[in-house]
Amino acid sequence: MKSIILNRRAALGAGAMLALGAYSARAQSKLPPITIVINQSPWFASFRQTVELYEKETGAKVNLDVNPFAGSLEKQRNSVRAASGQYDVLIMNSGWFAEMYAGGFVEAITDIDPGFKLDKDVYTLGDTVYYDPAKKVMTPAGKLMSMPISPLIPLLYYRGDLYKRDGLKTPETFAELEANARKLHSPPKMFGIVQRGARGPHTVAYDFYPYLYGHGGGIFKDQAAADYSVTLNDEKGRAALDYYIRLAREAGHPKTAAFDQTEVIQQMVTGQAGHIMMVIAAWSQMDDPTKSAVVDKVEFAPTPHVAGVPTSPGLGHWLGGISKNVPDDRKRAAVEFFRWFQTAQAQTASAKLGAIPISAAAYRDPISEERRFRWMKPMADSLKHAVNIYQFPEASEVIAILELGLNRAIAGEITSVAALNGMADEIHAVMAKHNYKTGKAAPLK
Repeated sequence: MKSIILNRRAALGAGAMLALGAYSARAQSKLPPITIVINQSPWFASFRQTVELYEKETGAKVNLDVNPFAGSLEKQRNSVRAASGQYDVLIMNSGWFAEMYAGGFVEAITDIDPGFKLDKDVYTLGDTVYYDPAKKVMTPAGKLMSMPISPLIPLLYYRGDLYKRDGLKTPETFAELEANARKLHSPPKMFGIVQRGARGPHTVAYDFYPYLYGHGGGIFKDQAAADYSVTLNDEKGRAALDYYIRLAREAGHPKTAAFDQTEVIQQMVTGQAGHIMMVIAAWSQMDDPTKSAVVDKVEFAPTPHVAGVPTSPGLGHWLGGISKNVPDDRKRAAVEFFRWFQTAQAQTASAKLGAIPISAAAYRDPISEERRFRWMKPMADSLKHAVNIYQFPEASEVIAILELGLNRAIAGEITSVAALNGMADEIHAVMAKHNYKTGKAAPLK
């Protein structure tokens, strides 16, 4: 599929303009155009408009090379391995940015401009913007490698009107969520909760993370300490997967194993789901009168958890890295875009355009009190607890194992115990193959 090159500089309304005098008509306009390779996604339209605002404010020029999810990764891999890169800024997903760091394909922002500082309000998203190549870990002690672009995590979406009707309390724990889902479950007109179970590039695994980590479990013992002993198949992992399957079978949709993100969102906007646990990027669809039958009826909350464990949404975020194999003047131009992008003014304007802000300043803005931005407070509460699932470049191999095993368990092809033990064995083999410090727990019985 051919990428779509967008370079729009349509005039924006006065209300959308930023008061960023320090940036207007200054050195950016003298910098060369930059090209950003990016994926087509629900949040792309707001990013495009934010780029247009940057162009309008500064006179700088930006080209967007837009591709499907897998196509964007393929183009990035090809570009960074070429003698001269085609793309200046790589919009990297949580599933592959470690590959770009570890491969030496991304130049540290502060190596390009030693005077650059990350704004104090910008979320570092599990410190994934930093990397220490010697220790091969993501830590603030390393270099600043990227700029957060879209801090995507899941939230709980629920039908506030039905909660009010039935006198239900916003759930904080998994037990409360299950009780409320069962209360609303009245198939085929209404399913208590609709979950994703389809196998894909990063599909059912991503939606399972808040259940796994919210039960206090995890895939590895301690990634921050480079200990990749596999803990997926412990009792916490079993509790999480048993819970996920029980919800699907007893308070969910009978086609859970075949449902991808589109089907889950469709169930919510057509009024057939009481709850979904979905990435925040879908929030605007809930109130879009051209798509939704539940306008102004959906509320948002942090993902539930068990007692004693905080909400633990998995990061599915996007980071912007500057390619090492492009000319220095284009690298500097990319830094200028990041410098502008991280400001409170730019982030608040971006939120008004429908984006998910990367800055706490935008979440403190008065717009967070407006009804249409009712997702902002639970999002701000959740971001501080977001979990970085993978810190190593071979993450795609582990994700593929999870996708198959989880899908088979949800479909009823194998038991949760067999799925967890099998996935743990395969993940252990992957980590051993790549010479990581690893081990595995005794198999579940």
